[in-house]
Amino acid sequence: MALKTKEKTKIIKEVATNEKDTGSTEVQIALLSKEIDKLALHLKKHAQDLHSKRGLINMVVKRKKLLAYLKKTSEKRYLALIKTIGLKK
Repeated sequence: MALKTKEKTKIIKEVATNEKDTGSTEVQIALLSKEIDKLALHLKKHAQDLHSKRGLINMVVKRKKLLAYLKKTSEKRYLALIKTIGLKK
């Protein structure tokens, strides 16, 4: 269910600010977004999987908090990230 190493590496390269950036807010949000998409697909097939549903809700909440933090600290980076990963404002 979790992201594979190749997928993570690809996402990190797309969003990272420099080559050693693996934990910035932008990277965390991008990785969470990809995991949320994957889990949402799983839940479409398996609607009764309550454990995964709970995990999905926790990920969405965490992403929302990270987005709020990023918007508060740097609106320019926030807008660039939203455009890059295709989220709505």
